[in-house]
Formats: sequence, structure tokens, C-alpha cells
Amino acid sequence: MSDITIYHNPACGTSRNTLALIRNSGAEPRVVLYLQTPPSRDELLGLIAATGQPVRALIRAKADPYIELGLDDPKWTDDELVDFMLAHPILINRPIVVTPLGTRLCRPSELVLDILPQPQQGAFNKEDGEPVVDAQGRRVSVR
Repeated sequence: MSDITIYHNPACGTSRNTLALIRNSGAEPRVVLYLQTPPSRDELLGLIAATGQPVRALIRAKADPYIELGLDDPKWTDDELVDFMLAHPILINRPIVVTPLGTRLCRPSELVLDILPQPQQGAFNKEDGEPVVDAQGRRVSVR
């Protein structure tokens, strides 16, 4: 069993790039298709806590239910927001990656590099062609 887990949406380019970066390190993560298999309340609360981010940072504001439900209103408590995320998993921002080195919401995808136990095995470009890692496995600095 892998010591890396990614909460993944294959329809999301950032999630696909993050998964590819994990694999470029030589690891094969446990892939949780969270839209099909949403986390339990305890799991979601644990992920949120492990990121060190507020609940709102892990809500996907671009998802249709966000506006429809009026979730931009500050009246909603963290518990209520978690309830909405559980009822509408598309509201869970992605990808969330768990490794022995930490838990992160990997937006942008290269944030995963900070928590991968193994270095990159070679060059990596995002789907749009943006270089992230050079041929020696070193992070490319963004200009």
C-alpha cells in the first residue's frame, strides 16, 4: 500500500498534473476518486486540519453549487460548510495530497513537490507545456 494518497478528479488539469508529478517521483499513490467515493465527515475534517488551512480554503468556489447555495455569504459556519462539502463533493477543492511529509491542497500542482518523499526522476512539463522540473529532476524556477 502506498504512503501517498491523492484525492483526485481526473477531469481537472491541476489534479492530473499533480498525479503525474507524484508518479514522476517513482511513487504510485493511492488514488481516491472523491467524487465517486467522498470522504466521511471525520476524514474530511482530518484532511482540512492536516492542511492547516481554514475550511473556506478547501471549498471550490468555481463549482456551480457554490454560487447557487450562496456559500460566499460569511454567515455559514465551518460545520455548515463541511456539511455542504459532504452533500456536494464537487465543492471539495482538489487535489489534496497526503504524504509522510504533510498534507496539501496542491493548487498549483507543483506544490506537491514540497511534500514528496522522493525526488523527481526526470523532466516534467504541465499539460499546457509549462516546465516544472528539468532533466536533472530539479524544480524550474518560475519567472
